[in-house]
Amino acid sequence: MLNLLCFKILYLILFCIDFPQTATENAFCDEKDQYEEADKRCNVQSHYSRNRYILYDVNSPEGFNLRRDVYIRVAVFIKNLVKQDKEFKWKLVLPPWGNLYHWRTKQIGPQTQLPWSLFFDIPSLQKYIPVIEMHQFIQEYPSEEKQTQLDVIYVLQNDEDMFRTGKFEDKNEVIECTDESLTYNKPESNRYNRYFWGYSNVTFGNVKCVKFHGMISDLRRNLMPTVYRSVMFDHMEIALHDSYGSHEYWRARCSMRYNPELYSIANEYRKHFLNSTDKDDNTEISNDWTKKKNKRDALGGPYLAVHLRRRDFLVGRSSTVPTIESAASQVKKTMDHFGLKLLFVATDTTEEEFNNLKDYLFEYTVLRFIPSNSVLNKFKDGGVAIIDQIICSYARYFLGTYESTFTFRIQEDREIIGFPTETTFNVLCKDTKKCGSNGQWEIVW
Repeated sequence: MLNLLCFKILYLILFCIDFPQTATENAFCDEKDQYEEADKRCNVQSHYSRNRYILYDVNSPEGFNLRRDVYIRVAVFIKNLVKQDKEFKWKLVLPPWGNLYHWRTKQIGPQTQLPWSLFFDIPSLQKYIPVIEMHQFIQEYPSEEKQTQLDVIYVLQNDEDMFRTGKFEDKNEVIECTDESLTYNKPESNRYNRYFWGYSNVTFGNVKCVKFHGMISDLRRNLMPTVYRSVMFDHMEIALHDSYGSHEYWRARCSMRYNPELYSIANEYRKHFLNSTDKDDNTEISNDWTKKKNKRDALGGPYLAVHLRRRDFLVGRSSTVPTIESAASQVKKTMDHFGLKLLFVATDTTEEEFNNLKDYLFEYTVLRFIPSNSVLNKFKDGGVAIIDQIICSYARYFLGTYESTFTFRIQEDREIIGFPTETTFNVLCKDTKKCGSNGQWEIVW
């Protein structure tokens, strides 16, 4: 009897490991109530799954809109990986949001561990690649003693010698970690700790520092799916786009639809304050981005939208940021040219500067979005910023801030909606003289 029991347990273990689960296998594994040891090995999802997970993080000072760009790089990487590798089931774990520079509203409490679903439409993202939220990953990934241990983390680093010499070449070299590059501690359990995204229960079995320069696709050889089930890349902003502005880039970008509630809030504001609706403005698009059609006939609402970046740009980019008076002069000229009387402003400026702008533009109606307490508490500073971007993206004409990723994302949204390029790729200048532009990255269908 004992030999028979051992044989059945051994059979169950081998059967569950070597073959994909079928209804027959499930019947065998259902005997786990009788054979507890076999149950540990029959749990294919936990121990022998073909699921492989990629996680990433970005340099902490980077803002919300640069992080959105990094997501596109990763999404295209995952898309190609899924297409080329049929042996494993790849999933991207979306890095929670939190503690960003521009999120400064104190009265709504800490803005940490915010899920992507707060800002984006997850089913829309999933039409492009398999994505899951961090809390879902923690639930489905094997854990011990309530600790989720990732197999390996790669800490990407720039090669400073390349920047000194100006001789750039592809590099993906594992190097010895220094105290400066490694901000982790290793307790007696041989697990590395750092509170990524505020999670104290996420640890790493192995940490490798990598001197990296090249396209994000070059990271594929670091994955080693036969060795690692979960791979984390820190400082993913270092890896470059494989093909910025390509058809695949725009497919990933189109999938980044916002939370439907944010569209509803922005649309209500447009309707009540800016006399703007999708039907009247010829800006109706399908909720399903995969069915989007190429067009260039969007009219937009009867208002001018301006993104007026101040705060950190006044120091870091003082050579391109106009004074309030100069910005008002440029806005007035554009308003008069298009015969518009409504101005919507998305800005991080002070209340004093905003009032000064209104004084310079006293003959126009100057508005900005002021969230209710319920909207601010629910969607945080990030959601309010997206509402600003949505409103700007539906304007008759848009003026942005030079080299601002906030402006870039609005321009991309306007390309997706189908505006003529001449109403989109325009920026405020340092003064009233002709200035440079961000370039025209037009959508590729």
